[in-house]
Amino acid sequence: MLPRFRHVALIGKYQAQGIEPVLNDIAQLLLRLGAEVALEHDTALNTSLAEYPMLTVAEIGLRCDLAIVVGGDGTMLHIARELARYGVPLIGINQGRLGFITDIPVQDVRETLREMFAGHYEEEHRTMLEGQVLRDGHPIFDGFAMNDVVVSRGATAGMVELRVDVDEQFMANIRADGLIVASPTGSTAYALSANGPILHPAIKGWVLVPIAPHTLSNRPIVLPDSSQITIEIVAGRDASANFDMQRLASLLHGDRICVRRSAHQVRFLHPRGWSYYATLRKKLHWNEGVGV
Repeated sequence: MLPRFRHVALIGKYQAQGIEPVLNDIAQLLLRLGAEVALEHDTALNTSLAEYPMLTVAEIGLRCDLAIVVGGDGTMLHIARELARYGVPLIGINQGRLGFITDIPVQDVRETLREMFAGHYEEEHRTMLEGQVLRDGHPIFDGFAMNDVVVSRGATAGMVELRVDVDEQFMANIRADGLIVASPTGSTAYALSANGPILHPAIKGWVLVPIAPHTLSNRPIVLPDSSQITIEIVAGRDASANFDMQRLASLLHGDRICVRRSAHQVRFLHPRGWSYYATLRKKLHWNEGVGV
């Protein structure tokens, strides 16, 4: 039996101009559809929508059947990482240009949500990365990433040299501006701009993409997502590790960044008929010059 969404949380990109009336319109629609509505804590504090209860992310995870994110892919990335451990499904409403993971245009939200609340939706699960930074064998940072883990050189420094091991087997020493470990979701983000391949979200793999490598034969490689990847800082100053938007700067020689598949997955709900390929066509302009 399809679940009924009784308690729905709204999360908004509260810095965006004109977000309040959009959030309020969606909240009123949800109430008419029979749902109890709450606002995420920061969204509530930064808007004047005081008539709705305010919940922390943890409370959303424990009490809500659904979270609706209004904004862009960056807003979704942040909340998706936080809610993955609770298994709460997410719907993404995009205020501006179509996003890769916020795929419902705001002008279509009323009709689309009515259809989805009637059970006409498709569910998709996305894998996440998790890892830690080790110094002298001790963890100094833990993080999750839905898009990617990036090890990169300092802003004013030259290249970094990185030793890469996969499942405790030495793979390569790479001299480059950095190295990206991307999930299928992240394969259309930074990794794509560094000439990495696009991985369909159903592929159980990671992509390793060197950033401006010194040796042009250092090419992107796709690895099974069961792999554990270890990146050691061999040389270079002020290197940093970025887990999506979480950054640890000034890594030292010998520091190791260990990355693996998270035990948690992100649950997305899409309108019936949603197509990953249609999203690629629109975002990457694959239709240009074609009478489609």
